Amino acid sequence: MIDLRSDTVTKPTQAMLDTMFSAQVGDDVYGDDPSVNELESWAAKRHGFENAIFCSSGTQANLLALMAHCERGDEYLCGQQAHNYKFEGGGAAVLGSIQPQPIENELDGTLCFKKLKAAIKPDDSHFARTRLLSLENTINGKVIPLTYIQQARQFANENALALHLDGARVYNASTALDIDIKEITQCFDSVSICLSKGLGAPIGSLLLGNKRLINKARRWRKVLGGGMRQAGFLASAGLYALQYNVTRLKEDHDNACYLAESLNHLAAFKLNPDFVETNIVFAKLDDDVDQEKLVAYLKQNGILVSKGQPMRFVTHNGISRQDITRLIDQLKQYFT
Repeated sequence: MIDLRSDTVTKPTQAMLDTMFSAQVGDDVYGDDPSVNELESWAAKRHGFENAIFCSSGTQANLLALMAHCERGDEYLCGQQAHNYKFEGGGAAVLGSIQPQPIENELDGTLCFKKLKAAIKPDDSHFARTRLLSLENTINGKVIPLTYIQQARQFANENALALHLDGARVYNASTALDIDIKEITQCFDSVSICLSKGLGAPIGSLLLGNKRLINKARRWRKVLGGGMRQAGFLASAGLYALQYNVTRLKEDHDNACYLAESLNHLAAFKLNPDFVETNIVFAKLDDDVDQEKLVAYLKQNGILVSKGQPMRFVTHNGISRQDITRLIDQLKQYFT
């Protein structure tokens, strides 16, 4: 089955499985799992932070960051399209009693500093206390420019805000920019990194920060039921992903460009291939296309896609150039 719904559908390679099966494990809640400890220590050093914590998911990592930076009644600024605002169940408000203040994203995924400045609340008991600015990179496949990130760091400093990065696909961003990951992460007070998307691990995300922040996050992880026992089997996969699966992300980007160019030759789809920056392709379908029938047809022919206007296609380590050619051939047959 060719699965283009998301890069979350990746499966461990045999080499990663071998690493998992040979991992040394212990009880991570006691701090005794050597593989978890190795992952957290290696990741903190690699990304330029004092400490790190292994989490079950990106949603958990982002929530821990928000709850570690903010107290009840505080507020964080983010984009209207931010994953930790739009797609994570309202966890900040529901579980952290933290008020989100979303700002409309610009076309390139950034947030206007004038709008952000206007949204910061006065120091007055009538208002929530604005404590944090949260950015996302990549966002909807778009890469946030390094110059903007540096300006965001300055903005946060000038306004006494902490700065968090939802970096679920931050390695896609650094790959697209052809820079070392530290050039991005060094600008932030905390960073979450998903290991189970393009990096190909089966489960898990990291939250990076200073010792005080991560100690606080570790306590909240326990409160939220995220304390795992022999988690080293999963942590070893995450470490393998960071050490061996980063360089291959360029292949995903190249395949996404090939997919975009191929779709652009089909009359039923409308898109600009030049807008494809990483591994995510958005393509608008003609309004008269029955998406239910199209999705069902493709599934019958061994291809999984999701409905949407625009439709989203995501390349990953389970998608080859030949798989994309097969998709295009099936689409040509369907629209003939």
